[in-house]
Amino acid sequence: MAPGKSRSSKRSSSSSTSYASTITTVVFLALCVLAIWMLTSNSVAPPQTSSRTATTKSNVKKDPPAFEDNPGDLPDDAIKFDEESNNDRKSQQDQKSESSSIGNAKDPNMEDGDDGINDKQETSRVKESAEEHEERQKENEKQISDQESQQTSDEENEENQKVDGDAKTYSQESENQKLGEDQQHGTEQQHQYVVSQDENPREFQSRISNRDQEPRLQQQLREDENRGNTQDSKNDEDQQLQKQQEEEIVKNEENSETRQKQQKQQEFQDVTNDEHPQSQEAEEDQESQQNKAGTQEVQQQQENDANQEAREENNTEGKPADSNSGESFPGGGNTVIPQESKESKKSWSTQAAQSENEKERRKEESGVMGSIYGYTWQLCNVTAGPDYIPCLDNEKALRKLRTTGHFEHRERHCPEEGPTCLVTLPEGYKRPILWPKSRDKIWYHNVPHVKLAEVKGHQNWVKVMGEFLTFPGGGTQFIHGAVHYIDFIQQSVPSIAWGKHTRVILDVGCGVASFGGYLFERDVLTMSFAPKDEHEAQVQFALERGIPAISAVMGSQRLPFPSRVFDIVHCARCRVPWHAEGGLLLLELNRVLRPGGYFVWSATPVYQTLQEDVEIWKDMSSLTASMCWDLVTIKKDKLNSIGAAIYRKPSSNDCYDQRKHKRPPMCKNDDDPNAAWYVPLQSCMHRIPVDETQRGTRWPEAWPRRLQAPPYWLNSSQMGIYGKPAPQDFVADHEHWKQVVKTSYMNSLGISWSDVRNVMDMRAVYGGFAAALRDLRVWVLNVVNVDSPDTLPIIYERGLFGIYHDWCESFSTYPRSYDLLHADHLFSKLKKRCRLDPIMAEVDRIVRPGGKLIVRDESSAIGEVENLLKSLHWEVHLTFSKNQEGMLSAQKGNWRPDTYVESS
Repeated sequence: MAPGKSRSSKRSSSSSTSYASTITTVVFLALCVLAIWMLTSNSVAPPQTSSRTATTKSNVKKDPPAFEDNPGDLPDDAIKFDEESNNDRKSQQDQKSESSSIGNAKDPNMEDGDDGINDKQETSRVKESAEEHEERQKENEKQISDQESQQTSDEENEENQKVDGDAKTYSQESENQKLGEDQQHGTEQQHQYVVSQDENPREFQSRISNRDQEPRLQQQLREDENRGNTQDSKNDEDQQLQKQQEEEIVKNEENSETRQKQQKQQEFQDVTNDEHPQSQEAEEDQESQQNKAGTQEVQQQQENDANQEAREENNTEGKPADSNSGESFPGGGNTVIPQESKESKKSWSTQAAQSENEKERRKEESGVMGSIYGYTWQLCNVTAGPDYIPCLDNEKALRKLRTTGHFEHRERHCPEEGPTCLVTLPEGYKRPILWPKSRDKIWYHNVPHVKLAEVKGHQNWVKVMGEFLTFPGGGTQFIHGAVHYIDFIQQSVPSIAWGKHTRVILDVGCGVASFGGYLFERDVLTMSFAPKDEHEAQVQFALERGIPAISAVMGSQRLPFPSRVFDIVHCARCRVPWHAEGGLLLLELNRVLRPGGYFVWSATPVYQTLQEDVEIWKDMSSLTASMCWDLVTIKKDKLNSIGAAIYRKPSSNDCYDQRKHKRPPMCKNDDDPNAAWYVPLQSCMHRIPVDETQRGTRWPEAWPRRLQAPPYWLNSSQMGIYGKPAPQDFVADHEHWKQVVKTSYMNSLGISWSDVRNVMDMRAVYGGFAAALRDLRVWVLNVVNVDSPDTLPIIYERGLFGIYHDWCESFSTYPRSYDLLHADHLFSKLKKRCRLDPIMAEVDRIVRPGGKLIVRDESSAIGEVENLLKSLHWEVHLTFSKNQEGMLSAQKGNWRPDTYVESS
């Protein structure tokens, strides 16, 4: 029996032990499951009390860095940091999972008798794990409670912020700043979300929440886990920052409009910064400025305006004229000022490049004038007095000439440095008489010269009548008036067709330019020129009358015009020795005459039988025949008792190829017929273009269609000056200047256009400004600078006229010649080559008292020009600047300084 009890007792004890072990295992497994669940829940976002709280927290959260929006664009440092954090968390979870699952896997080396010991160890471990888990759970609950209280505070702050005006700014310092100090070098970043007045707050909250995705939340929770002891202080900092923002909102309520503009610009700046990140130092400066008081925010706004203007300037550079875009000038004019395309310079040659033998350009000035505004002006101390033309009255240079056989003393000889003195006014000077009355009479004291009246009075050139000089309209070859003479030419060759087939002519040796003055009635433009010689003031008379004219001579150099541009060349008793030196001067006329154009020669050799005249006629007949000029007709005018021979230039090369003697010779292939700036004359002829795409193979369209029609030879494959294909560029420029003149110049510059007659465009491109003034009673001389694309042939092709010039030198005209000067982006270009004070002295010289100046240019150039004009006592009527571009309108007065320059 005893043995039986013993076995039964042992079985019972073993059974009890097994039962206890089973219970212990079940409890252990339950605790493990609970521990695993608690540990897992610790790495997941805590449940949020309500959707409203979640939304509020999302709104208050600071905008993540730009690279977090796209995980694929994370920087290497950020990727490395994120991987290390994930690995640490994963290793911790693996260790906890391993420790919690020890009871589930029994060591194979252990014996059955070790079960009791293992159970006790497992129970101890479970208790320790449970205590550890309970402590962690308490810490998590505390953190969740703190976060909920912070969310509640944020919700209240959001309700207060809704009181703000048109825009609300939500910002919070990034919570990973301290954790990533090494990566960010202590830089604090503050991003703002801007809600427009029309945006729904819920849509705004959704927009913000969409950007704050799971990677951002996980990073925050990991940070909370690692920095639990600093969370309270961090929340305090967040609350202080929130209070500071609320105070700033209250301060800025009085300037709501200014803040709205600043916020919109800041939003635009943020988008731009995504493409062009700022430097670390710039970000620090930006944040410090954003945290300053309201007065410093205004300064930040001004800086943003400057940055935006610079960006807009970069975006508009190289764009062609656009009549429907841009800011508004006063009066509604378009401020989109056309800029030359850099690429277009590869497609266009310049006069300077074409003229290989041109005069050497002046060297850059090393000295800079101190105070431009305070510059002391003095009167020019010269023999020419009120009629001073610096490049024609350079006595020092004229004394060095070795010969004057080719009228070198009448050509341009400019000073080494442009003069900065001012020209005196004639005693008793008055404002000029207006056109058309000025064609018949001018004030005597304005041009007090009587020699022409004494010598040519009987030929009805000019007469003195009291305080006036009168012009009956006659000339040496048309004593009875220019009108009859013009009709006489038309009747001699009906195909001339004044104002339709013939539009632009050159009058050589023009006298007082009555011929060109009366051709205005026939829609004909006449470029008149004569030398400054013993027939004193003849060109000055023309300009005072309101008739186009320049001081020039046919001497040793080419005329400053392109080849093949004048429809007719006219010479009435001009006393030019055309037949001398192998026809050197007549060959220059052949260069500028359009193929198929006419040469009208009204001179004594045509109709008189004196021995000298007979010899000249014989030589001229031989010369013109060898040049392949066709003598169309010889007509005599019985009223004036004169005759005229009318020649026509060939329109093909057939005659040139059939000549026997080849005299004059054909020019070499490398001789550019368009090169005209300080280029010596050549005793040769250039061939007629034969390619239909070349200029000169066809006659331009009849006037006025030719004014706005792109020339047939403009190639669409060639880039225009403003970046479009050349024909489109031409049309865009034409439309641009029509709008500018109509909406801005006519109404908003304070200019009485009825007082304007003589106009100069100091930097013409296609002649669009001159074309826009077509319906006014004005004429415009278009100046193409020698270092600009050579577009002067285009200007002539459309029925306008112009001249080559370099504004670092003086212009070949008398003082007080023009009523209005127009300069579009001229002075900013000239500043790179020469000083502005001599140029402004030249502007002051050629503008009449009461005359006007319109400048469109870069803002910096506008400011410098304005200061110079004020120092010259001009009245500045208007200055306007926007996006680094500006406009200026000014008027010259009668002021002259009291002192003269000391004689050298």
